[in-house]
Amino acid sequence: MVSIRRLGAINRTYRHLTRYRQILRILFKYGFNDLVDYLHLDHYLETGLQMISRKPREQIFRYSRPERLRMGLEELGPTFIKLGQLLSTRPDFAPPEYLDELRKLQDNVPPFSYQEVQQIFQEDQGKDPTEIFTDFAVTPLAAASIGQVHLARISSDSLKSTTLSRKNKEASKRDVVVKVQRPGLENIIAVDLEILAQIATLMEDHFEEVQGHQPSAIVEEFALSLSREIDFTTELANIHHFSKLLSDNPTIYVPEVFPELSTERILVMEWVNGIKASDVSELKKQGYNLSLIAERGANLVMEQIFVHGFFHADPHPGNLFILPGNKICFIDFGQMGRLLLKDRENFTDFVLSITSGNENEAVNSILKMTVHKEEIYRDRLALDISELVGRYMHLPIGELEVEKIHFELLKLLSKHKLFLKPNLYLMFKALATVEGVGTILAPEIELLALAKPFMKKIKLDRVHPRRLIDDLSITGHQYLSLIRDLPSETRTILTQLRQGKMKMEFKHRGLLPLERALYRVSNQIAFAIVLAALIVGSSLIVLSGIKPRWHDIPVIGLAGFLVAGIMGFWLLISILRRGKL
Repeated sequence: MVSIRRLGAINRTYRHLTRYRQILRILFKYGFNDLVDYLHLDHYLETGLQMISRKPREQIFRYSRPERLRMGLEELGPTFIKLGQLLSTRPDFAPPEYLDELRKLQDNVPPFSYQEVQQIFQEDQGKDPTEIFTDFAVTPLAAASIGQVHLARISSDSLKSTTLSRKNKEASKRDVVVKVQRPGLENIIAVDLEILAQIATLMEDHFEEVQGHQPSAIVEEFALSLSREIDFTTELANIHHFSKLLSDNPTIYVPEVFPELSTERILVMEWVNGIKASDVSELKKQGYNLSLIAERGANLVMEQIFVHGFFHADPHPGNLFILPGNKICFIDFGQMGRLLLKDRENFTDFVLSITSGNENEAVNSILKMTVHKEEIYRDRLALDISELVGRYMHLPIGELEVEKIHFELLKLLSKHKLFLKPNLYLMFKALATVEGVGTILAPEIELLALAKPFMKKIKLDRVHPRRLIDDLSITGHQYLSLIRDLPSETRTILTQLRQGKMKMEFKHRGLLPLERALYRVSNQIAFAIVLAALIVGSSLIVLSGIKPRWHDIPVIGLAGFLVAGIMGFWLLISILRRGKL
């Protein structure tokens, strides 16, 4: 699994110099020189930057800054494309014009060769694809930044040794899709994530306005999500879990998967012959009931969120197929969200408090849905919530738009330096996406009106006697544990105090510019001392007249002067580039 290692040390930064230089070259190419300067990347990559042209192509400025950002992210590859897609759901972090452009990010990339597919099969399965499948399409069906998909036909012989279910063995005669991960993807993403982690730290150090958004926390959460997405065994487990939870719902179809043929880089699943939810004209032509499909799709996402707390986090039209009987089939289970019961209850309280005009309850719900590091001015927050509530309390719940509420809520939270819990971002994204799909299929759909029965059930379940007994039992157990552990915990604290092992950590802010200036000055002084020593040494050698000589001047002395001249010129250029002598 991919993980982030902090890049605090300069030697590790140089270990990733090649990728750093590639990133900087693309930033310069698309006219983001100012960003490099603001982040003081030259402090870390002084040597590398000398060899990179800072001059962007003039024609690039025909595009707006958000357009240039999107093009740059696409050129930087899968990690940055995925990050851009994540940020497109964060109106609190990026202005609207950037969000519109980031939503256009496409991760369609050229496919990789069949030879590389064969190599991955040999490494993971020890066999060629043709030895496993009776047919395997050499040309991929589709290619994306994470991997590509091939059509194949399952071989019943390859399943003989498995403990697959009877249904799966019957499926052995059907066509399948084989998802193969892009070669070397994990290494590329690991390096990119480490670099992103350091850039996030630099942003926190140099951009006061983004400190509240905790860029480092965003990158850490993004790394966790991406590491799950590129591990296909996690996706396989997601499909199994998803299928089990919704097995009693006749309006959904979950594709079969073949665990024995799947690995961390290969996923084999049933090929679904349906119509994409975005292909409205074909759905109409085939006589499908679009209103029913929109309602079923919305109810399915509601059931996943409010009943099971395990939901498809990216239900865009490309990931939804419509099957005969107006059944809905979800595909691509790499990005899934989970919600604790208390988070579902808090969100329910928040929505109902808005529609009922209960400001205090809305404030309480928001504080439970968010995290914060600084003191909250509750009265000021209550006033802003009151304004939000006043905007919506006269509307019926069916007229509320999830995406609009999400946008205004994030702006409000950003103002008060409150941050939604990560999975709540995914929940809002899933709800807003399915609301958009529903609008395409049936513009009259009212998402939150459909959510009302699910929310009502959550409210009723909370006061159910069984639930009250369970809550009392858990609370009592926690108090007992606290009382039981209190003496030993107190003894541990007192022991650490007596032994002087109690530590307090302080973090100084504002010292980095001074540290950077001292570092630069000490480097220049050391450089100047070496330069002076070289000149003095070369002068002594010239005076000594030792051989070999050129025009009666010792060659070694001349070489010393030449090196000293280059070093002096380099030092002068370096000082002039900073605008100071």
